[in-house]
Amino acid sequence: MELKPYVFFYGRCEEALNFYKKVLGGDYQLQRIKDTPMADQMPSESQNRVMHASFSAPGVSFFASDGRDSKAINPDEGNVSLALATKDDEGERIFNALADGGKVTMPLEDAFWGGRFGTVHDRFGSEWLVTVGGPH
Repeated sequence: MELKPYVFFYGRCEEALNFYKKVLGGDYQLQRIKDTPMADQMPSESQNRVMHASFSAPGVSFFASDGRDSKAINPDEGNVSLALATKDDEGERIFNALADGGKVTMPLEDAFWGGRFGTVHDRFGSEWLVTVGGPH
């Protein structure tokens, strides 16, 4: 199992990654919406947004994205979620346990990058992005 913070930058992801690269060293990889199988389902103004990025520097590792338009931007609530990746169906048990007293916002479903993916807000308001199987 692996847990990483997932930081949303709402349109400034690549700018933020370049800043952290300069400050912390390391590097990042990113994937834009236009380069995914879901590109044709997204509006043209969203095509260049960062769908997913992975940043790593010595002792630092996190995921990042420009975020989703469906998630309200509220600086008082923060912009960090928790990304949990599991190699087996233990992730389904964890997902269901997190949903107990919380709210599933996207059920576990097949993901184009492999495995299954879903999102859930636990009873404490934390958003979990859960990947079961597939690459990490």
